[in-house]
Amino acid sequence: MVLVDSVSRYIEGVLKEESTKEESFTQNLLEYPQYTRPEIFHKQKVPEVLLSGHHENIAKWRKQKQLEITKKKRPDLI
Repeated sequence: MVLVDSVSRYIEGVLKEESTKEESFTQNLLEYPQYTRPEIFHKQKVPEVLLSGHHENIAKWRKQKQLEITKKKRPDLI
């Protein structure tokens, strides 16, 4: 299944173009952290900016986190 997913996403029309814009390495950066419900899980809280609904601030936060994670884990990509 992993192989089918990996290969099929390169076939035109399988995924919408927007679907792959934020995946790892699309901008030579690792992905930003992903959160889900509940808002507090194992004493970790979802960042307020993500709960705000302000799309521009969320995009800035995601970009900042991508840079931080990439610098920490893969500085060779920057």
